[in-house]
Amino acid sequence: MPKQAIDSLPNIYLVGPMGAGKTTVGRHLAEILGREFIDSDHEIEKKTGASIPWIFEKEGEIGFRQREQAVIDELTQQSNLVLATGGGVVTQNKNRLHLKSRGIVVYLFAPVEVQLQRTHRDKNRPLLQVENPEQRLHDLLSIRDPLYREIAHHIINTHSGAARDLAYQILEDIF
Repeated sequence: MPKQAIDSLPNIYLVGPMGAGKTTVGRHLAEILGREFIDSDHEIEKKTGASIPWIFEKEGEIGFRQREQAVIDELTQQSNLVLATGGGVVTQNKNRLHLKSRGIVVYLFAPVEVQLQRTHRDKNRPLLQVENPEQRLHDLLSIRDPLYREIAHHIINTHSGAARDLAYQILEDIF
């Protein structure tokens, strides 16, 4: 890939459900492109000095989504960036608008079985701290999948393959 093509490439925003590989693939993609990588959830934690579960506990999902919207607006105005977003970023209309209009959106799709396998031990996911996490993942995907697809410029299935290979697959799709 010519350096000129990479330099002219807008930001790349990774969307998709929890466990789809947005952070892992995003790190590889940023490294390949020589760009900064940011995970929006980590950015929210950094700005607030609190964990995502704590924010959910104290402010509820509505409070978290307000913080997320401010961070997405700020980050999508930067350049030379690969951004991994939280799974629920698409639930807010302003986030969808900012992501779709300010860069290239790549939807990393993973079926519920894969999501469950990748997230079942992770206590840092407040929406999965329920009696039936598999049902919650199905419910979330049924609501969010159409929203991911609405803003996606590219869709990559992440159920198999190494993260670095998936990063190269994204670049092949873009170019």
